[in-house]
Amino acid sequence: MIQLDQLTIRRGGRILFEKASMQLHPGWKIGLTGVNGAGKSTLFSALLGGMESDGGSLTRPSVWTVAHMAQEIKALDMKAIDFVLSGDEEYWDIQHKLEHPDGLSDQDLANLYGRFDEISGYSAPSKASQLMAGLGFFEHQSELSVKSFSGGWRMRLNLARTLMSRSDLLLLDEPTNHLDLDAILWLEDWLKAYEGTLVLISHDRDFLDAITDHILHIENQELTLYTGNYSTFERTRSERLAQQQQAYEKQLELRAHLQKYIDRFKAKATKAKQAQSRIKQLERMQELSAAHVDTPFTFSFREPTKMSSPLLQLDSADIGYGNKLIVTNVKLQITPTSRIGLLGMNGAGKSTLIKSLVGDLPLIQGQRKASELLNIGYFAQHQMDALDGNASPMLQLSRIADKKISEATLRAFLGSFGFSGERMDTPCESFSGGERARLALALIVWQRPNVLILDEPTNHLDLDMRHALTMALQDFEGAVVLVSHERQLIASVCDELLLVHNGKCREFEGDLVAYADWLRQARAELMKQGQQAPEPVKSQVIDKPVVSKVDKEAQRKEAARRREMSRPIRKNIEKLEAEIAKIQPRLGQIEDALGDASLYDASRKDDLLKLMNEQTELKGKLAQAEEKMLELMMELEELESSFED
Repeated sequence: MIQLDQLTIRRGGRILFEKASMQLHPGWKIGLTGVNGAGKSTLFSALLGGMESDGGSLTRPSVWTVAHMAQEIKALDMKAIDFVLSGDEEYWDIQHKLEHPDGLSDQDLANLYGRFDEISGYSAPSKASQLMAGLGFFEHQSELSVKSFSGGWRMRLNLARTLMSRSDLLLLDEPTNHLDLDAILWLEDWLKAYEGTLVLISHDRDFLDAITDHILHIENQELTLYTGNYSTFERTRSERLAQQQQAYEKQLELRAHLQKYIDRFKAKATKAKQAQSRIKQLERMQELSAAHVDTPFTFSFREPTKMSSPLLQLDSADIGYGNKLIVTNVKLQITPTSRIGLLGMNGAGKSTLIKSLVGDLPLIQGQRKASELLNIGYFAQHQMDALDGNASPMLQLSRIADKKISEATLRAFLGSFGFSGERMDTPCESFSGGERARLALALIVWQRPNVLILDEPTNHLDLDMRHALTMALQDFEGAVVLVSHERQLIASVCDELLLVHNGKCREFEGDLVAYADWLRQARAELMKQGQQAPEPVKSQVIDKPVVSKVDKEAQRKEAARRREMSRPIRKNIEKLEAEIAKIQPRLGQIEDALGDASLYDASRKDDLLKLMNEQTELKGKLAQAEEKMLELMMELEELESSFED
């Protein structure tokens, strides 16, 4: 197991956490959370053995193999499949020796072949190919060099290489960045089956919920271990913070009462002894701190200045590059009330469709009709890259703002996106990915678009900013077209789902759970075809859509059957969620009322008893509802698992 014993770590003279003691047991899947700068990456370094502590110790079994996903890889000439295979260091070492047997004795070779067999070396290339396929690579891409891939695809290769390791401890830092939804769902399944100990940093709530069974949270220079997934952690933490705040307020009241007594009687001889006793009591009292909740970002989209309907149309549009068709006969109308989520497997053409909507990519055939009042706010990776590295956030915002707008207004606006103090006036060339994403988003928001077209807007954003973006999009008064790997964002913002698949764009009937089922089925079908299909020609274009032979009618009927089977359970879960949503605010009101010192006067005894009885009754109802909901969720999970079987 991993043992922390009074562990204290500083960085740059600042204490990140101190005197942390706990045990992390083999097989646990741990989500490591905390605000940016809290010390998550530093703890990773400590787990890797690359950082000395400032007190206490962190130990793990010396025989453990540790796999860690690096954040960058060089542009290597190495084949992609070989790069992935090198993640299994022992396999790679033995394979190299067997390929260069000069100087090895017969006994050495016999031992190497024996060990090669023990570690399933003969099946390693197949495992590597499966990892690459799961992360979205086509079969022919395994022979391409690492340097031929873009930065995002190199990160996928790096992830595949990390998963290739036969590790006992797996450390993953934001593994879902640069992945689309189908790759994320595949990765979820892989990590659920992983038998070692996993420590995961992620800002994807659904991803954390699906995988983790413990949350290790860094806050206020403390390292706290919670049992359960991320949703359970949030609930438990909010309850703890409420209790901490209540205890803090009661202590303030008691300290004020003691101080008042001391001030009043310490000069009187008859009361001096009692006053001294109160002074000692006050000195012995351990001072509690007020409950601290991470300050979330809050911003809103400015109301569009002008609106018309429709704002944008594609009519019988064929889209692609040059003569290479990606999606054909697209018919799409965007009105001010459109909330569209684009779904589809990697390479199906989602980003190509978005570029055609924006106007960056001319249509091969058909028409793009834009309203004269159309004002698109487009967020994509290249928007971040297009930021002026030599200019500060304040300068870049002032360039697009009306000269009549005051500097104070501009600074207040940037402050809502997490820029404060000197950071507003710092050239953004030194900014992190998260800061650059926030700045690009801020510049879009300022321009008051009436159509937002967002291609993976949450990459590099932390949990607070993702939540703020979700809230802002829900209140946005224009149209939204969204591509995102974050299911919660799609579910919260979009009321229409379009599937880009097999060269077509059509409405997807079903929710994101049904889409996850569809993806697994489609991926299984593609893998089955890949085993039987001939080798693709070398000239095949990387993002050419793969033609699936999935029977659409059978698929639709199967999805409908699954939805029908699970509908009663889902409805009951929704009822319980609504019941819990009613109980929790009332419990909060009661707790606030019980914090009123005047309630404990003898004259208000009946009021106190009434509140306490109501609190007991509501807590009982809440416990029953939560227990029942947990049972239903387990029942739903078992049902969905039976679908996969």
